[in-house]
Amino acid sequence: QVQLVESGGGSVQPGGSLTLSCTGTGFLFGNTAISWSRQSPGKEREFVASLSWIGGDGDYADFVKGRFTISRDDGQRMAYLQMNNLKPEDTAVYQCHIPGTTFWGRGTQVTVSS
Repeated sequence: QVQLVESGGGSVQPGGSLTLSCTGTGFLFGNTAISWSRQSPGKEREFVASLSWIGGDGDYADFVKGRFTISRDDGQRMAYLQMNNLKPEDTAVYQCHIPGTTFWGRGTQVTVSS
C-alpha cells in the first residue's frame, strides 16, 4: 500500500524558513520521482517542485526558484522541501506526491504571517 506522509509545516514570519519532510512507503522509493505541490484557499493546486529518482537539481515553479530546494534521502525513504525567504503568498497546504499518479499525501499546512 503506497503511503506518503508529510510533516514539518507550521507558522513562520515573512522571511523565515521551514523544511518539509515526506516519508514514502509501499513502493520502490529509490526508483520513483517525488514532487511537491500546494493549494491555498480559493486557489487551484499548483506545482512547486519535483525531483527525479536520478537526483540532480530538480525542477521548480518560477515563483519558488532561488528560495526553495527539493532533495531526497533514498536510504531513509524521505524527500524534503527546504523553504527559505518565505512570503505570505506561500501560505498553503503542501502535499508530496508521485508525479503522474494518484498517490498523494494528506498535506501539511504552512502559514506565513507577521
